[in-house]
Parts: sequence; C-alpha cells; structure tokens
Amino acid sequence: MRAERPETRLVPYARLPRGYRDLHIIHSSVDAFGRAHWLLTEQDPKDRGTDPYDALVVTVEDGACQETYLHTVLPWRPRVEALPDGGFVLAASRADQGDEQQVQVFDVLGRATGTFRVGDGIKHLLADRAGDLWLGYFDEGIYGDALSASGLRRWSITGEPLWSYSPVPGAGWISDCYTLNVAGRTAWACPYTDFPLLEVGEDQVVRVRQNPVRGANGLAVLGEQAVFFSGYGDERDRIVDCRLTETSVEPVAESRLVRPDGGRLGRRRIVSRGSRLYIQVSPLTEWFLLDLA
Repeated sequence: MRAERPETRLVPYARLPRGYRDLHIIHSSVDAFGRAHWLLTEQDPKDRGTDPYDALVVTVEDGACQETYLHTVLPWRPRVEALPDGGFVLAASRADQGDEQQVQVFDVLGRATGTFRVGDGIKHLLADRAGDLWLGYFDEGIYGDALSASGLRRWSITGEPLWSYSPVPGAGWISDCYTLNVAGRTAWACPYTDFPLLEVGEDQVVRVRQNPVRGANGLAVLGEQAVFFSGYGDERDRIVDCRLTETSVEPVAESRLVRPDGGRLGRRRIVSRGSRLYIQVSPLTEWFLLDLA
C-alpha cells in the first residue's frame, strides 16, 4: 500500500467580488502579468442560443477590481485571455471547418476588432507578454482539423500563424497537449503519449527532456526545478517536485496539493505561468497559488 503523501497547501490569490456572483461565470483565467479575469454574462449560456451577446470581464489585481464590457460577443462559451494592451481575446474550444468567428479580439474599451479561426479542440490558450497567442490542442482537434494537427501552435493577435510544432529527436507527434506553460517568450509543454518535457525557446528551437511523470495537467518551472501537478486516477491531486538536467526530468519528492484550509481540491481549473501554478476550484470564484519562487 502506498504511504499517504505529505500535503502542500495552496495560498489564496484572487477572488471574484461578491457583487458579481449572481452572474454566470463563463470562464476565468490569469494572464502573463498575474491579473485574474472572470468572463460573466447575465443570461445562462444554455438558454441563449447562437445570437451575439454582451459580456462583462471583471479583472482583479492586488485586491482592486476593474470592469470591461464586451459588446457583440460571437464565440459560444469561450475561453477568455487578456492582452498586454488591456484588450481581451475570446476563443471557442470547438469550431467547425470554416468558422471564422472562433476567436474574437476586443480592444481596451471592449469593442470587437477582428475574428479568425485557429482550429478545433483548444485545450490551452495563453497569451505571452508580447501579445502572441499560444494554443495547445486536444486529440479530437489534432486528429480532425488541419489547423490543430501539430498539437501546439503560436499565433499573432491578428490570426497570422507564427510557429507550429513538428517532431524533433526524442519527441514524436503530439496526440494531446496535456500541459502548457508560457513565461516571457518561452513555452513549456508536456504532451501525450510519452510526456516528454518540451521547452520552446524564443528562437523557436525545441529542447526535449525525457520525463517519467505521466498525466500531469499543470507545470511550474524555475531554473533547474520543475513541479508537475495532477495525474490519472488517485494521482489527480499529486505534486511531483523534479530536478531538470540537460536531457531529463528527475523526480525528487511527491506530495498532495490541497486547498489553503487543507481540503481536497475537487473540480479545478489550472493555469501554468513560469514558476507559478494558479488553481481555481468549484464554484470557480477564487484563484489559489503555488509559486516556486
């Protein structure tokens, strides 16, 4: 029988103010600058149909709150990601061929400025500090849509394809981009099926490290340290602390990630940014933090 793992406790990070909690939470994220965002609508998306609608983004930073109203939103149940200039990008995870309204960009005043398509099966959407979009895709998109087939891509905010992954020595094709971490101009990914740790540098050269940790959905990296979060079955709340060598990931210790009060996490949303793991748990009104720094 496996011994009970020691606990690693998250710390509180950002909370949606109570005055907004009668609205419907469509999505929430934490951007490259550490700002937390909630995409909210008055009407339950199940009752809304496919017509354009208005939405509200509530941004929380250092306890302060800011509102941005988005007008004539087109993607259905989209992900939200903030841009460096104060604007936002919304993207539907699923998209039919020819759906040129899958991704919609808004300026700092909430006005729509453009739409484009990036491929079906979005699993991760992260903007870097320069405003480029990193997309990691899941299997249904990878095996059903040419735009998603590489599993990992970088796009400009105007919909121009800037880079896409292709197999390199030590790592084959991506079947599912389980984990994506974007920090500065560097991206880290840990894809199914063999879970190599891929480091995509600013020069877009892919560095591969062989990795024995399977099924992680979150990743934090700081220098020669990496922490993998989650896994299959009973490993769902697992944290694996690792040392990075030139060619491999070496596990050092394991623990169980829990809420600040010691409670189990349950349903969660994960954002990986550099040394930080942001974790949001049901009812999705608060973000918690694990920071290697």
